[in-house]
Amino acid sequence: MCRRTHPDPAQHNPVPIPSFSCACFSHERSGSSRKGQIHTPAPITPTPLRSLLCFLLSNLQPGPQITGHPLPKSIHPPRLHRALVGGGMGGPLGAIIGRYPSAAAGTGGDDADHPGGGGGTASLGIIRHDRRCRDLAFLVLFAAFWVAMIVNSSFAFNQGNPLRLTYELDYKGNVCGDRHGDPDVHELEVRYWLDPNQVYQSGVKGSKANLADAKAICLMECPTPAPDGLNFVCDYPEGDIRLSVDDWINRDYNYFEMLTPDMRNSSLQLQGPCYPVIFPSVNVYWSCQYIARASNVSLTHWQQMGGVNIEQNMLIDKTIHKAIDSRSAVLKRYVADIGKSWPVLIVCGALLPLFLSVIWLLMIRYFVAAMTWITVVLFNALIVSVTMFCYIKAGWLGNDPLTVVIGESDPYVHISGREISHLHVATVLMTVIMIIAFLSSIAIVRRILIATPVLKVAAKVIGEVQALIVFPVVPYFILAIFYMFWFSATLHLFSSGQVVRNDCSTDCCSYDLKLGKVNCDNCCGYSIHYTPHIGIAILFHLFGCYWATQFFMACSATVVAGSVASYYWARGEISHDIPFVSVVSSLKRLMRYNLGSAAIGSLVVSAVEWVRFILECLRRKLKLVGSAGESCFGKVSSSSSQCCRGCIDWTLMSVNRNAYIMIAITGKGFFKASVLATGLIMNNILRIGKVNVIGDVILFLGKLCVSLFCALFAFLMLDTHKYKSAHNKISSPLVPVLVTWGLGYTVAKLFFAVVEMSIDTIILSFCQDAEEHQGTAQYAPPLLMETLDEQGELQRLTQGP
Repeated sequence: MCRRTHPDPAQHNPVPIPSFSCACFSHERSGSSRKGQIHTPAPITPTPLRSLLCFLLSNLQPGPQITGHPLPKSIHPPRLHRALVGGGMGGPLGAIIGRYPSAAAGTGGDDADHPGGGGGTASLGIIRHDRRCRDLAFLVLFAAFWVAMIVNSSFAFNQGNPLRLTYELDYKGNVCGDRHGDPDVHELEVRYWLDPNQVYQSGVKGSKANLADAKAICLMECPTPAPDGLNFVCDYPEGDIRLSVDDWINRDYNYFEMLTPDMRNSSLQLQGPCYPVIFPSVNVYWSCQYIARASNVSLTHWQQMGGVNIEQNMLIDKTIHKAIDSRSAVLKRYVADIGKSWPVLIVCGALLPLFLSVIWLLMIRYFVAAMTWITVVLFNALIVSVTMFCYIKAGWLGNDPLTVVIGESDPYVHISGREISHLHVATVLMTVIMIIAFLSSIAIVRRILIATPVLKVAAKVIGEVQALIVFPVVPYFILAIFYMFWFSATLHLFSSGQVVRNDCSTDCCSYDLKLGKVNCDNCCGYSIHYTPHIGIAILFHLFGCYWATQFFMACSATVVAGSVASYYWARGEISHDIPFVSVVSSLKRLMRYNLGSAAIGSLVVSAVEWVRFILECLRRKLKLVGSAGESCFGKVSSSSSQCCRGCIDWTLMSVNRNAYIMIAITGKGFFKASVLATGLIMNNILRIGKVNVIGDVILFLGKLCVSLFCALFAFLMLDTHKYKSAHNKISSPLVPVLVTWGLGYTVAKLFFAVVEMSIDTIILSFCQDAEEHQGTAQYAPPLLMETLDEQGELQRLTQGP
C-alpha cells in the first residue's frame, strides 16, 4: 500500500514538505547494469485496490504530486522536490529537460546554494532552466509581416481579376468572358481579329502598327470561311443596328444585309462594321489563330464584290502566334492553370499526401525493417512512372501529346507553343534524374541496413509517445488554410494590372456605329499595364509564402523536439494514461516562450535562400555578357558570386533543425541555441555523422515517394476530358503537377519531421548526456541503449572514433 514519506532530516531541509509515493519497492533489481544505465528499483505489481487508493491519495494530498516513475536513488528528496515542483511545471512530461552538471563540478550546481549540498559531492540532480520569452523583436517583426501580407492581399483582391489570366481584351478594353463589360460578353470568350490586313501590317518589320491596336472583338468560337460563299463577322451591334447581343450571336455575328450603302462601302474598304472571313482560324488559348491559307471561294466572292486587296502572307499566321506564345502570355496561362486545377490541388496536394504520410508513419512504427527496402523500391517505380507520363505528354511516346488548340481543329494543322517546349525540357530533366536515382539506389543498397537501427529509435519513440503521429495534423490544417488564402491572393495579384488605352501613332480608320460615320481619330487598342510596385508586391507575396511555411515547419519541429527530449530525459518512461501530456507541454512552452525564435530561424533560412537565388541569377547574367568571360571584372564578379554562394551554403548547414532541438531542450534564443547545437555537433561530428546520414537519405526518399505519388495522381486527373476541353482546359499539366509535387512534399516533410526530429533529438540528447557525465549517458532510455548496442554504436558514440 502507499505510505507517507518525509524528507530525510540529514538533508537539512528547513521546511519538510510531506509527499506521497505510490511506488512501493520490495527489492532492487539484481544484476549489473550495462554501461550508461543506472540501477532502478522494481515496483510491486499493482492491484486494482492499491491503484485506486494511490490515485486518491496522490490527488487529495496537500503536498506535491510525485509520479510513480522509477527515479535514481542518488537524488535527494529536497532536490527532487525542487526538480519536480520548481517553476510551476511538474513531472518528466513537463519541462524537466536541460543540462546536467557533471561529477567534476564539485560544489557547483544547485548544491552551491542549498544546505546540505556540500562540496565534493557529485551533483546528479536535474537542474531546471528558468525559461523566459526569447527573440520578441522578431516575433513583432513577424506580426508586422502578416499585417503587410494582409494589406498586400487586400490590394490584390481589390484590383485583380483572374479572368485576365485566361482571356484577352477586345478593342473596347473589355475582358472576354466578363459580364461587367460593355456590352455584356460573359458568353463571348474567344478573341478574334477582324481585319487581316491590320494583323499583317503589325507583323511587318519597322512598321508602326502594333497587334495590340488591331481591332479585335469577343466571340463564342472562331469563325470559318463559308464553303460556297462569303461569311462576314460584324462589330458589336449598337447605334442604328437594332439587335441585341443574343440576336447578334444567333445570326453568327453577321448583319451585313442590314447595312446602309455607306456602311457596305466602308466594309468593302476593311473599315467595318462588317469584315469578311477569308482565312480559317482555330482557338489557341482563347485567341483565334489565323491559318495563312485563304479560302479560294470566299476570296473570289470578296473580289467580285469590289473588296480591297487582302494580304495572304505567312506573316499573318506568325504575328498572331508570336503574341499568343510570348513569355508574358505563357506566364499568365501558367498562373491561370493553378486556378483551373484547384480540385487537383486539393485532392492530390492536400488530402492524398496527408493519407500517405500517416500510412508511412504507421508502417515505420510496425514494419521498420521492411520499410527501408519498400521505400527505395517504391521511389524508383514512381520516378519511372512520372518520367513516362512526361514522355507521353511531350509527344515522344504514345499518341496523346499536349495540344494548344481548344476544341476541334484541322488534323493537318500543327501548332506548337512554349508549353510543349517546356515539357520537352522537363522530360529530359526527369530522364537525367531517373538515371541518377537508379545509380544512387544501387550505391546505397549495402548501406540500407545501417538505417534500420536508426529508424528503430524513432519507431520506438513514436510507439511510446503516440501523440506524435497525430500532432502534425494541427500545423497541417493551419498550412492548408494559409495556402488557400495565398493561392487565391496570387491569382488576383498576377491579374491586378490596370486596363489602359495604348498610346499609338497608327493611321487607321473604322466605322463608329454610335457616331454613324467613319472615325479616324481613335484607333488605339487597350492593354493591361503592370506598374513596378505590382512586381514588388508579387516578390513580397512569394517571399511571404516561403517565410510562413518555414515558420510553421519550425514550430512543428520545436514541439516534436520538446516532446522527444522529455521522453529522453525521463529515461523513456512516459505515462500512457495521458498520452498527449508531453506534446501539449512542449506546445505550451513554444507558444509561451519560443515563437520569436521560430520566427527568426525561419526568416534567416528564407532570407538566405532568396539571397542565394539572386546571386545565382547575377552569375548567370554575367556569363551571358560576351565580354564578361574575357575581362578582369567579369572574372572577379563571377568568382565573388560563387564565393558568396559557398558562404551561404555553409550558413544554411549551420542554421538547421538542430537549433530548434536546442531551443526545445534549453529554452535559449535562436542564435544561442544555434551556437550550442553547432558546438555539440562539431564536438561529435565523427561520432554522429554516420548514424544520421543513411537515415536521412531514407527519410528523404520517403518524402519523395509521397510527393511523386501525388504528382503521378495529378497527371492522371489532369489527363481526363474535364481538363482537356472547354473552360477548364489547362495550357499544360506541368505547373499544376509541379505545384502538387511541392504541396505533397511540404505535407510529407511536416509529418516525416516526427521521425527526423525524433532521431536528431535522441542523438543530440544522448551526446549531451554523455559529455556531461564523462562519456557515460545516464539518462538514455533502455530502448535507445538496446538499439545502439545492436549495431555497436554505443561504444562508438561514447568513446569517439
